[in-house]
Amino acid sequence: MGQPESAEHRAARESTLPPGQRLQRGWPVTHYGPVPKFRPERWEFRVFGATADGGKRCWSHEEFTALPFSTVVADLHCVTKFSMVGAEWGGVPARTVLELAPPAPGVTHVMVWAEYGFSANMRLSDFASERAIFATHKDGELLTAEHGFPLRLIVPHLYAWKGPKWVRGVEYMTADRRGFWEERGYHNIGDPWAEQRYSYQEEPGDGPEL
Repeated sequence: MGQPESAEHRAARESTLPPGQRLQRGWPVTHYGPVPKFRPERWEFRVFGATADGGKRCWSHEEFTALPFSTVVADLHCVTKFSMVGAEWGGVPARTVLELAPPAPGVTHVMVWAEYGFSANMRLSDFASERAIFATHKDGELLTAEHGFPLRLIVPHLYAWKGPKWVRGVEYMTADRRGFWEERGYHNIGDPWAEQRYSYQEEPGDGPEL
């Protein structure tokens, strides 16, 4: 008899990868800039911009991590062409944030803000996906600092750069605006199934002019 099939390979067999992607063993560390130092007493998660009541909503680290905990089993597709499949992400669903801090009726997009002013924009419909989650855990364990602790966004149907590490807040917007990588040549939408990697691939209407 052969060796038992690993969970990783079973997940790969059951999952269809987007075009141009390859199965990754393990989880490479990829990010721009240094790993920020977590200071729980200073940490705050903010929702601001075009909110329904015109104000902003803030949570301390203790308050945010006390919100209802959920899990999502989902793949992660990096624009550098590796895919990690079948991971269990645990944390606070993006929909919970939308329910607790509703956007105004005219909101069409969000900007997700992270440490050092890093940002990623996406359509409100992408952010509101039932599988989008502000993850604190992967496979039952707390995220490491290199992988985004204390909080990273996972949006499984978009390339991984759309889910920043070290998230600190969400801005509701009534018009689209490009985030950090989107201003630097990456596709404004970032759908891995359509291989939307770079801005030169954009069609009219995919995003604001560069």
